[in-house]
Amino acid sequence: MKRFLPLLVCSIALALLASLAPAATINVLDFGAVPDGTTKNTAAIAKAIAAVKESGGGTLVFPAGRYLSGSIHLESNLTLHLEAGAVLLYSGDPADSPLVESRWEGTTAWTYGPLLYANGKENIAITGRGTIDGQGQNWWWRSSDTTARRDIAEKARPVWVALRDRIQAGDGATVTREDFVEAANFIRPSLIVPFKCRNILVEGVTITNSPMWLLHTIYSQDIVVRGVSFISHGPNGDGYDIDSCRNVRISDCYFDTGDDCIVIKSGRDADGRRVGIPTELVTITNCIMHRGHGAVVIGSEMSGGIRDITASNIVCRGTDRGIRLKTQRGRGAVVENIRFDNWVIVDAPREAIHITSNYGRTEPEARSERTPTYRNIAISNITVVNAATVVAIDGIAEQAVEQVRMTDVNGTGKRGFVCSWAEDLELHDIRIDATEGAPFTFTNSRGLLLDNIGTSTRAALTDIVKMENVTDVTTVGPQAK
Repeated sequence: MKRFLPLLVCSIALALLASLAPAATINVLDFGAVPDGTTKNTAAIAKAIAAVKESGGGTLVFPAGRYLSGSIHLESNLTLHLEAGAVLLYSGDPADSPLVESRWEGTTAWTYGPLLYANGKENIAITGRGTIDGQGQNWWWRSSDTTARRDIAEKARPVWVALRDRIQAGDGATVTREDFVEAANFIRPSLIVPFKCRNILVEGVTITNSPMWLLHTIYSQDIVVRGVSFISHGPNGDGYDIDSCRNVRISDCYFDTGDDCIVIKSGRDADGRRVGIPTELVTITNCIMHRGHGAVVIGSEMSGGIRDITASNIVCRGTDRGIRLKTQRGRGAVVENIRFDNWVIVDAPREAIHITSNYGRTEPEARSERTPTYRNIAISNITVVNAATVVAIDGIAEQAVEQVRMTDVNGTGKRGFVCSWAEDLELHDIRIDATEGAPFTFTNSRGLLLDNIGTSTRAALTDIVKMENVTDVTTVGPQAK
């Protein structure tokens, strides 16, 4: 045994040295990439990623230059690093982006491969001071001057609708890639999609001009998005869509988008309930939102449930809405334990704060698994300046919006606080100036606590608050100043 001891010690030492060895750093230029913006680099990038994988993990570096590529599939233990001046361009060539498993507006789907895609990977990162450009004009068929491309998309639209209806009827677990060969010509891909991944970092980069959503994480967990700029104004140009994910941290980001800035989702209708994966444990902080339909939005696809979400220290200017929770009959599920704190919302052309269960304006129906529920929502320390409507809460007859608490909200707008179908609504220290109508209007609600609400203009309480079909109202403290 003694003669084998030196060999054993040597083996252990070698293993320890291997574990301490630095990860590989590989330059994409060494694998034939050409940074001229016109040469297709899909194959060269794939070879470089394979080399990182073979070495056990590491960093793939893109020096300054313009790199055109089709869909790039990331591997575990890989950091894709874009140096300052590096631009990664999506070719927009469907032939260079084979169909991949995904989700489209909350429904199980296969889309053309996103520019950056990972399926079932872990420890992946996208970092640097460079830019990821989706060249969305190659996919924005609605505004394309290429008639043939519009015709292809219009032909594919009914194919997708029929396939979506089939999935919502119960075939979501059985659809295959082949089912989407034609439909994919309508359902444009997002730009970056980690699917069923774990330990994801996106840091420092600018993401722009997406065919659809800029960043879309699906069925993934342990995600950090930090210091990223999201800029896109094409159709469905959301910034970051969090879709049935867990443990997500977003901070210090900038958004200038043609659609919602940050959206939290968990699947659509029956297919979303079938999958049944909620989005939970999400924090959003220190972000600036410019334009966009909504700054931080929950829904409308939330059929897997959404819970335990905070969004704090947000400034938004010119977003259609600031805080928005939207759902409708058919979605089902529960949105709960939500907190928004320390916001400034300026020049919102719609509702600065909007909670609605009637997004689709459908007819009342009996309570069932299709009925959505909001409860335990806290909104505090909010300044609203020049909104079309300062606050709107709109439940549905069969399910009121429940347990909303608002504290220290100061707002100015054309319309003030408009609420229908709410239950257990608490308002503490709320000041609203409205140029049209009463500052506060409540209908079809029960269990209101009004604590020091009012307007900057001295007025009687009866001029400040209008009520219709409202019961169980408690007032505390002065109600006008």
